[in-house]
Amino acid sequence: MPPVELAPGHEKEMRRLRRLADLFDNEFRIPGTRWRFGIDALIGLVPGAGDIAGGLFALYGLRVAYLVGAPASVQARMVLQIAIDVLAGMVPVIGDVFDAAFKAHVRNRRLLEAWLARPQAVRRQSKAVLIALPAAAVLLFLASGVLAVWSFVAFVRWLAGL
Repeated sequence: MPPVELAPGHEKEMRRLRRLADLFDNEFRIPGTRWRFGIDALIGLVPGAGDIAGGLFALYGLRVAYLVGAPASVQARMVLQIAIDVLAGMVPVIGDVFDAAFKAHVRNRRLLEAWLARPQAVRRQSKAVLIALPAAAVLLFLASGVLAVWSFVAFVRWLAGL
């Protein structure tokens, strides 16, 4: 299957998505390293609200995917990556590091660009991933909950020991 041809307005949306994904995930570099992070990692430091705000921005990428005609399997994979980013990011401290490393915005942009270049190959791979990932998402959600409860209990015990 040949690459997907985009309408002129959709090209503009893809350019904007590229810029915003880089801003949210790769804008800043730690001096002396190759490690990059974006404003998503910074706003993720605000407990709960920061991760939700990053997730809401990620919905823009999903909107672009819908506009350019990405299949449901690709869009579902994007939703899953957004959910993983938001849920894992809500875990105190560990979630903030995960948020900076996972880079859901760039992952979704790359997935969409790969689909535009090779629609059939990405669609097949997305379906295979969608079969395996619901169980992984449930496990991640449960692990996030356990870590959150554990962190809370440890904090309460620490306060009681003061």
